[in-house]
Formats: sequence, structure tokens, C-alpha cells
Amino acid sequence: MWQDFTEYLLKEAESNPVKMAEVGVGKFGKVAEALSKNDNITLIKTDINPDNDDIIRDDIKNPNLSLYEDVDIIYSIRPPSELQPHLVNLAEKIGSQLIIKPLTNEDLNTGRVKMKLKNYKKASFYILR
Repeated sequence: MWQDFTEYLLKEAESNPVKMAEVGVGKFGKVAEALSKNDNITLIKTDINPDNDDIIRDDIKNPNLSLYEDVDIIYSIRPPSELQPHLVNLAEKIGSQLIIKPLTNEDLNTGRVKMKLKNYKKASFYILR
């Protein structure tokens, strides 16, 4: 499933250079690791409590918008439901696509905004364009 999710993100960067931001990185780095190997992707990683120097400290509830300048795609893996509306707000403010990969069978908490369910091979996630 993670391979399929990663493959989908890589396909988004096939023809043009893309700037992506993973918000709420936590300790799961497999997707970011694979994306960072692609020359067509510039990747920033943020978390409120970064556990290494590759992750930028940022609070999604009050984001530093300058960090996300020119970001084309924001993605978040298993974000807590209380943070999901803040992800939507950030994506709308910067004009970015948003991809949320929730826990299996978790309902989204995106408030007034409806995200589209996307099934890509064995991966399921939600997209806001």
C-alpha cells in the first residue's frame, strides 16, 4: 500500500518539477525517503516536534506560510482528525493540492470542504485540488 501511495505521488512529478510538503511527518519516513530520491521533486518536511534536522518545526494550527511558498502538493499521512481542517486551510491559502492518507476506515474531518476519495492500486486517500 505505501509503495502504491508513493508511486502515485511520483507520477504527479513525472513531467514537471514539483515542490511537495509532508506535514506532520512524525516517525514514518518511508514515503518522504522515496520522494527525496527523485530529481523532479523538491520536498520539505514539517512537524510540530521534529525528531531530526531534516524536519522543519511548524505548527499546522498556525503555519509559517513562508515555508510553503510555491508548494504544489501538500500531503499528510494519518493526520489526527483535529488537524485535518488546518491542512485544508493551509492548502487553500497557498493554492496547493492537498492529499490526506488517513488511517484505514477513518472518516475525514475537513469541515465544509469535501475531498475526493482516490483509489490507486492498493492505496486509498483523499484529494483536494
